[in-house]
Amino acid sequence: MIDFVELRRGMVDGQVRTNDVTDHRIVGAMLDIPREKFVPPALKSLAYIDDDLLIRPAAGMTPARYLMEPMILARLVQLADVDEKDHVLDIGAGTGYGAALLSRLAQQVVALEEEADLAAAANTALSGLGVDNVAVMQGPLAAGWAAEADYDLILIEGAVEVIPDHLFGQLKEGGRLVAVIGSGGAGQASLFTKIAGKPSERVAFNAAVPPLPGFKAAPRFVF
Repeated sequence: MIDFVELRRGMVDGQVRTNDVTDHRIVGAMLDIPREKFVPPALKSLAYIDDDLLIRPAAGMTPARYLMEPMILARLVQLADVDEKDHVLDIGAGTGYGAALLSRLAQQVVALEEEADLAAAANTALSGLGVDNVAVMQGPLAAGWAAEADYDLILIEGAVEVIPDHLFGQLKEGGRLVAVIGSGGAGQASLFTKIAGKPSERVAFNAAVPPLPGFKAAPRFVF
């Protein structure tokens, strides 16, 4: 029988603590939350590996989706500096693991997912763990979720080429947006803060994570 508690402890000690994640709230949440509940049944034994984990294969024009590498997710959440009173939008929630982590840190989380099967899986996993401060919504990721705006924090769980202006419009003044900008091995984790109605960017660290659909930059013509 697989000892998931021991695997969880190994993930935190070997991947998270050793990569500058010092927020005890994040460490505690990752020790408590059973990550294996958020992966397909056939992959439960791989739930704690130091890599992105496939949760939905590509189908037609729909790209594959992944559960983000634990260390990168932890560092992004730490960069976001989540407050216990924060109203958070989690974009690209997948099966809900990131939303479960945020639920331990924030007051309320809106978990946005555009694929119906992933949204259903997130609802099932979160409900099974008794999480009652996360609302899973289904819709296009790049659109955000204006119905519950304004947000103190928006976390984008995947690499994007560009951030649509309307997402900054869903932030409160002084609100933060955390995302990995770029693709392949050239992504950079950035913290945007809305100041006087405009985003101010701070690049924090390099990060290679799978892309999310819907965030490609518009083609540019070169003469």
